[in-house]
Amino acid sequence: MQITLENPNTAQKDKLVQTTFSRTNPFQARVLRNVNLNGSDSNKETRHIELSLEGSGFSYVPGDALGIIPSNDPDLVASILEEMHWDEEAVVTINKQGETLPLAEALTNYFEITLLSKKVLQQAAAFTENEELQTLLLIENATQLKAYCYGRDLLDMLREFGPWKATAQEMVAILRKMTPRLYSIASSMAANPEEVHLTIGAVRYTAHGRDRKGVCSISFAERLKEGDTIPVFVQANKHFHLPESSDQDIIMVGPGTGIAPFRSFLQERAVNKGTGRSWLFFGDQHVASDFLYQDELEKYQQDGVLTKLDAAFSRDTAQKVYVQNKMLEHSKELFEWLEKGAYFYVCGDKEYMAKDVNETLINIIENEGSMSHEEAEAYLKDMQKQGRYQRDVY
Repeated sequence: MQITLENPNTAQKDKLVQTTFSRTNPFQARVLRNVNLNGSDSNKETRHIELSLEGSGFSYVPGDALGIIPSNDPDLVASILEEMHWDEEAVVTINKQGETLPLAEALTNYFEITLLSKKVLQQAAAFTENEELQTLLLIENATQLKAYCYGRDLLDMLREFGPWKATAQEMVAILRKMTPRLYSIASSMAANPEEVHLTIGAVRYTAHGRDRKGVCSISFAERLKEGDTIPVFVQANKHFHLPESSDQDIIMVGPGTGIAPFRSFLQERAVNKGTGRSWLFFGDQHVASDFLYQDELEKYQQDGVLTKLDAAFSRDTAQKVYVQNKMLEHSKELFEWLEKGAYFYVCGDKEYMAKDVNETLINIIENEGSMSHEEAEAYLKDMQKQGRYQRDVY
């Protein structure tokens, strides 16, 4: 993007300079669309977000991520100010460069207040004589300390370990800067010039006696409306991308919001019109309310962009059915695709789904390829080395 600035060192005015947007200088992207993809009966809320990148100079390819620098929940900020009897207008220094902000704005837009760490608790201990906190920080209580930090935030710490002998400035000085949240991009730039789309699941849960909310996801679910702006940057992902040739076959496994990068893959393939086949395994809870992008996917099937679509809905039958069950149902054909050079992709939950899919894939290779378990693992490792087995897990 080009902007006009006055050059302070010369009489020359209106000099054109290049401004580059990046992680450290994010672009204010305007919200074009923000809708809930789930039906009214769903237990989930999944937002489809469309943002304008017009004027950003950003470019991305399918598989890349969008970094978002969110704002904290105003209600959480208000509760912290109330708990500590702090003046929201008090000016605090926010970094080593000496930049300042009013306290409420600093807690809302600059500091991480929803996560606790050992370091924060250790530094906070200097401002209280609370024996419970001092005990928790003893070396022999490392396990309990780790457990305490999990699922708690700054408000929990302030409520539980006072009274505090700290000014607002002293307390914010121990907080770390807000970390960007990264989301798989759900669009192709070839299909949507100067736009980027996201698929974001709203995170809400109850822990330690309080309702909790995901910082970024709830910004979109509850506060960001069409026309609002949010700071963003593009994060390249060299380890998760389409094959160089659009004539290569691809197999994609993406339950829930894991479908995001595969929507971008399909959009790209629709534009490029390659001969490569594509097969998507999608899963969620209920077909009636949780089949994300169903109309789009079925249209891609009709148009021949999506060769095969297998969906698993775990709460619609007495026996839960997941994407890995669908893979096993089609194990013979799936292995045939792999033998013909298909690329295999997984996106989604690292702790459970991705592990189960990996193990299922090894079993399929073992059984259909008449191999030992070790040989099947070696087959998959060889696919990885070739770049034919890629995972985007979180």
